[in-house]
Amino acid sequence: MTSPSSDSPETARVGDLFPDFAEDPRPAQDTMGLASAPPAPRVREAVREQVMLRPVCLEDLVSADHQARVVWAYVEGLDLSALYGEIKAVDGHGGRAATDPKILLALWLYATLQSVGSARALERLCHEHVAYQWICGGVGMNYHTLADFRVDHEATLDELLSESVAVLMAEGLVTLERVAQDGMRVRASAGAASFRRGVTLKQCLKHARRQVRALREELEQDPAATSRRQQAARARAATERLDRVRKALRRLPEMAEKKKADKKETARASTTDAEATVMKMGDGGFRPAYNLQLSTDTGSQVIVGVDAITSGNDQGQMAPMVEQLVERYGQAPHEVLVDGGFAKKEDIEWVASPELGCTVFAPVSTPKKDGVDPFLPKPGDSTVIAAWRIRMGTEEAKQIYKDRAATAECVNALARNRGLQRLLVRGRRKVRAITLLFALAHNLLRTVALRAQAQAALAT
Repeated sequence: MTSPSSDSPETARVGDLFPDFAEDPRPAQDTMGLASAPPAPRVREAVREQVMLRPVCLEDLVSADHQARVVWAYVEGLDLSALYGEIKAVDGHGGRAATDPKILLALWLYATLQSVGSARALERLCHEHVAYQWICGGVGMNYHTLADFRVDHEATLDELLSESVAVLMAEGLVTLERVAQDGMRVRASAGAASFRRGVTLKQCLKHARRQVRALREELEQDPAATSRRQQAARARAATERLDRVRKALRRLPEMAEKKKADKKETARASTTDAEATVMKMGDGGFRPAYNLQLSTDTGSQVIVGVDAITSGNDQGQMAPMVEQLVERYGQAPHEVLVDGGFAKKEDIEWVASPELGCTVFAPVSTPKKDGVDPFLPKPGDSTVIAAWRIRMGTEEAKQIYKDRAATAECVNALARNRGLQRLLVRGRRKVRAITLLFALAHNLLRTVALRAQAQAALAT
């Protein structure tokens, strides 16, 4: 029996079925006894055109201790009845079902913790990122819905802050024994070139009015001149610009009041965001910004008070914040820690009144004359101001005042790290809504940490 030849059908079939054994893997030798070039390497190449069917469960894609689950559990514990009450789509009536407010709030809280501040970026993450997909749970998202939700519910977000802190107070995790207040200037969504003086603003107003009138006449005379959607967009843009110019003109007298008598004509307001104010920033430069006021409980580092003001000066902001805390929680803090920019005598006297009983810890200004003790009462000082000066000269007060930087500066730094570098919305109301979202996101993590510490203490 003879063996099959190299070109027999049996050999060909073996080579087709088992290509690895079709040829000798050893390098061939040429006639001179030298090795020829090695064979080409075999690799597994990507084939992205192939169709793959994968059974996927969102629950299995997110770990049990994932931060997205922490956010969702927190949102489920909130009272969102006010948001549900605004939904017009109800059972028994027509209309498209609304997106669950729990999903929208959870998305923004988680996005804030992940330093995501753009509605378009958040929409993209809802399509690409597993954690955001888990929060959505199959509900489709678009940036317009996300953007509207973030800024349209300032009152509800404010109420959620009060309720969540009140729960922590009932649990003994927040005491309001000592609070630290600080202002944080954040770049506004307005360019420096958008600030114009009164004469220029009046010219802009005339031009905007003519543009709106011309668009209306064009639509009336020739409705088919452009598509209805394009025409509506142009008219809407012109009307919005007219409204912004009017707001800038209304704000101009307020800006002029801050100027000296011979400089009032130089007052300017922005046609992009009329409520934005040019402020001195941390790097020494001047840019349009908002001054975000945060009041934080020093014992728990929970934010208890929030505001957004249009003045770059912190003076006069301590009393409104204490009044806000009384309105929120029915009590004033025992001690208030502020920096020198807040140390206004009228405010110190007001918060130290018998009705409130706050003790103020704020640095005393350095005397202009050498050899003068800043901690001794001055002629004309009231009893409260004299006591404040004497108190700030004690070692106990100096130790207590260290809590201000350890609390307020820490909270400010965390907010910066979470993306509060530049505002993407315009108007004080919307800016305040953004600030409330940052406060809620910060307090969410603090709540988890404080409750874990409390449980650990009980276990020991």
